[in-house]
Amino acid sequence: MAEVRPLRVALYPGTFDPLTNGHLDIIGRAARMFDRLVIGVAENVGKGPLFTLEERVEMVRAETQGIAERTGATIEVRGFATLLVEFARQCGAGAIVRGLRAVSDFDYEFQMAGMNARLDPGIETVYLMASERHQFISSRLVKEVAQLGGDISSFVPSLTLHRTLGRLRAVQGR
Repeated sequence: MAEVRPLRVALYPGTFDPLTNGHLDIIGRAARMFDRLVIGVAENVGKGPLFTLEERVEMVRAETQGIAERTGATIEVRGFATLLVEFARQCGAGAIVRGLRAVSDFDYEFQMAGMNARLDPGIETVYLMASERHQFISSRLVKEVAQLGGDISSFVPSLTLHRTLGRLRAVQGR
């Protein structure tokens, strides 16, 4: 009788304000590695997000639907406002996926991985290097470029582009 392998479940957390093509690259690659990928959209009001938690969850769901169809992985998008390892436990995740863009990301990620390992040694942190074409993209820079009238169409997916530009126009009163 064949042995039943438990599902490999991973959590990819972030603020996703807005979701970038770099995020989608990590999501697509992680979806090929795990049977179920939970994308955890952090509330993170301290960062002063452009979009509400509910709006970000809805955008990430819409933008990742094609990845789930292409990879056959189950992708679930959920908002959270708890300790990361607690949320990972709630999701049944054995791994937390993090993307690394540059050496500057490493110090913060190294500290977070150490803390998370102390809080729950049963949850591994897995790092995926950003693809070369996405290494410089961050949500913060995308918002800044858009606020100053720059073209962000090559940095974010279509739905996110339209919603980001619309929100910025509304905020700036244009």
